[in-house]
Amino acid sequence: KDAKIIADLALSYKFEDNKNLIIKIKQNIKWQDGVEFNIDDVIFTYQKIMDKEVFTPLVSSFSTIDKIIKLDNYSMRVIYKKPYFKALHIWMVGILPKHIFKDENIMDSKYNKKPIGTKYYKLKELSNSSSLKLVVNNLYHDKIPNLETINYKFLPDDSTKLLMLKSQKIDMLSITPMQMAKQIDQNDKKRFNFFTSVSYSYTYMGFNLKNSLFKNPEIREAISLAIDKQEIVDILFFGYGSVCNGPFLPGSFAYNPKVKQNPYNPKKAIKLLAKNGYNSKNRLSFTLKTNINNTTRLYSAQIIQQQLRRVGIDMKIKAMEWQAFLNTVVHPRNYEVIMLGWGLSLMPDAKSIWHSSSDFSGGFNLVGYSNKRVDLLIIEAEETLDRKKLSKIYQEIYRLIVKDNPYIFLYIPDSIVAVNKQIKGVTDSIIGIEHNMQNWIKE
Repeated sequence: KDAKIIADLALSYKFEDNKNLIIKIKQNIKWQDGVEFNIDDVIFTYQKIMDKEVFTPLVSSFSTIDKIIKLDNYSMRVIYKKPYFKALHIWMVGILPKHIFKDENIMDSKYNKKPIGTKYYKLKELSNSSSLKLVVNNLYHDKIPNLETINYKFLPDDSTKLLMLKSQKIDMLSITPMQMAKQIDQNDKKRFNFFTSVSYSYTYMGFNLKNSLFKNPEIREAISLAIDKQEIVDILFFGYGSVCNGPFLPGSFAYNPKVKQNPYNPKKAIKLLAKNGYNSKNRLSFTLKTNINNTTRLYSAQIIQQQLRRVGIDMKIKAMEWQAFLNTVVHPRNYEVIMLGWGLSLMPDAKSIWHSSSDFSGGFNLVGYSNKRVDLLIIEAEETLDRKKLSKIYQEIYRLIVKDNPYIFLYIPDSIVAVNKQIKGVTDSIIGIEHNMQNWIKE
């Protein structure tokens, strides 16, 4: 629950040196169909991740492995090509049952909808776009959960979900900040506990750094200074959110608490615009593109449009359906400014978004960011196993990115979960409330 790695299927792990990792797994673990789990399943999973016929984003992390040697049925040696800062983290991955998938095309196997796992719940029923039912796995090797059945309902819209929560037809629901602020009443607070934490995502405005206008750092700074990020948070989230100051998760080892974005300063913004030739007769103008499916982003874009207008900047908004947005805007980099979001991780990997080598069609360095110092630090971090040193490197990466203004980091909404007070034993943590689900009891 404190985001430290613990052994699950593993019995132990040990680094013999900075490239050799020994993993031993527990014995007497059963797959949910009764077949024994062993190290062949782990090695098979690795082989499938690296299989060219299988398409998975996991391949980039596992490509750091040189080879795996089976030591016996319950242990293996992982040899890395070079020291890798996520050498242990990559093994926090779901393992495939070899006996199920060895003769299957994993990309379209029927078992993708009939999963066989090792965890304490197993799938009983699945109705597409409707519901699924989990029941206790009595073959589980550790503590059996107190709740014998969990039913998930897939509901069409937020209003329907909230009505079902209020009528106590569901026990747990993620709710929006607006619902929490405007629609949750005192009766609801008597019947439900509400758990609030920082969500694992942020929204940003990204500049196309290959556009001649936004190659000018003073223009990017002026736009940032003209945006009141706290006002956006207050309007959209009613206090259930926070200003995002940089690219990594607040509270994580990579977050730099000393670094803040440009504070709201419209007077300084106007001076920078004037210095670069923009005034009431020659107004700075550009178009922001985003996807129409995310209403919160659209609202935030409209607030920003009004804020920028106050300092003499004209920002047009073009919103598109998601697939068209990807195909005609994101992938071909056909934009001046873009509004999107990224997920946040306890163990970030800066290379995919912030290294200059990731600036290619299909890559995630969407804005064309390039800083030689950041590139060097990212490569240094990849080979750093010492957590304190890694933290120092990542906090410097954080500082440099914020200083360069490739993005205007906007907001991190809170995650709010309502839980029926009849369910006892629920506690919050940095990884959410479900970390101790086995201990929950419904009275």
